[in-house]
Amino acid sequence: MTQSAGLKSFIELLETIGDNKYVFGDKLVEVGVSGPNLEATLAAIAMAQGELGHSRLLYYWVFDLKGYEGKKPDVKGQTGKAFRGVENVHNWITLIAALYTVNTAIDLILNSILEANRSKVVSRVNKLMREQKEHILYSRGWAQHLLEDKGAIPRKFKEALREITPEVGAWLREIEQKSELFAEGYLAKESQLYSKFMEELKDVPVQVV
Repeated sequence: MTQSAGLKSFIELLETIGDNKYVFGDKLVEVGVSGPNLEATLAAIAMAQGELGHSRLLYYWVFDLKGYEGKKPDVKGQTGKAFRGVENVHNWITLIAALYTVNTAIDLILNSILEANRSKVVSRVNKLMREQKEHILYSRGWAQHLLEDKGAIPRKFKEALREITPEVGAWLREIEQKSELFAEGYLAKESQLYSKFMEELKDVPVQVV
């Protein structure tokens, strides 16, 4: 199957989202079991299943776009496109910082895919979008909680946000430079992903760049 430039870039985009969600699935369990309280731990483990489910949906979508037929291959690992800041999550603070920033960026991309209104795409994205919103609300709530906490926690959380935000922002800028995604209708024109991302982060009042 011959792939256009737009399709190649779209596949890479979906794999990047899938990889980050795959790693989040692992980190939410690995870090979540030592969450600050039982409620947080249970929520993290439940979200882990959601993130792994999202990654599987995205990988299966990629298999279809690549022209594979028949039974989908088992997903045994990511494709190597997960962000360094996601792979480096090691405690509750870095987990929440990564979840909030990365899922906020992913949500903007999924919105742009929906707005482009390509046939066969909308139904795949809608379920992702609904569950994605829940994850963003959860991580935003925790972000605000950590910023209002006592001791060194607010400072450490601000540092974690400042660490990961440039990597996520650079990814969005890179996507905006891929004109084939917009020309071939995979993303809506005038999406302004980076500026919308920075605007969204104002919900958590930290100077991140």
